[in-house]
Amino acid sequence: MIEIIPNWHPILVHFTIGLLATSVVFFLLSKLLPVSQTLKSNWQVVAHWCLWVGMAITLLTVLAGYFAYNSVAHDTPSHAAMTEHRNWAFVTAAAFAFLTIWSIVLRLKKRIPGYGFLIGALISGSLLASTGWHGGEAVYRYGLGVMSLPKVEENSDGGHASHTHGEEAKIPSKNMPESQTQHHAEGVDTHEHTQPESTKPESGIKNKSAKEAHDNTPHAH
Repeated sequence: MIEIIPNWHPILVHFTIGLLATSVVFFLLSKLLPVSQTLKSNWQVVAHWCLWVGMAITLLTVLAGYFAYNSVAHDTPSHAAMTEHRNWAFVTAAAFAFLTIWSIVLRLKKRIPGYGFLIGALISGSLLASTGWHGGEAVYRYGLGVMSLPKVEENSDGGHASHTHGEEAKIPSKNMPESQTQHHAEGVDTHEHTQPESTKPESGIKNKSAKEAHDNTPHAH
């Protein structure tokens, strides 16, 4: 099996967020926008299916997340962060589980979701957003589940040395001589190229200096 750090939770959680958030959005659109009844019915079908599939994946997401909670290396601050994320996740999963059951009952009775259901969807969506934010904090602020961090080399001016991409490569360096800055910004090649001795043109000044040096040098006869 492919190894995922810390486990499959980082993959599963994206399906949970994407499907459940899409469900809430389409429930809102089908209820609030003045569109045709056919379009509203189609949007409701999409919303219900996204909710059902998202909830099924959420069960796996919560299980994988709970396993990660009990297995990843952490310190005191990161433990508090992941505990808060876990608590939000449990509440969010419970809210969407209740919403899913409500949705199934409405479909079986062939009834359209009312404003009460819509309020429940909004609350569940808000909980989902908060849970996702706390999960991002646990990873990107406290480094949970991260095995290594990028090594940044600092320049003498305090900035980090990094490679450039695309148009950024044309930005002149602060330490570049002024004579080369304009050419670099315009994309002109400023590198020196050497030529073979047989093809390199000789300067007239150099020839004259060499001749004078030869004439002024005493020779032994």
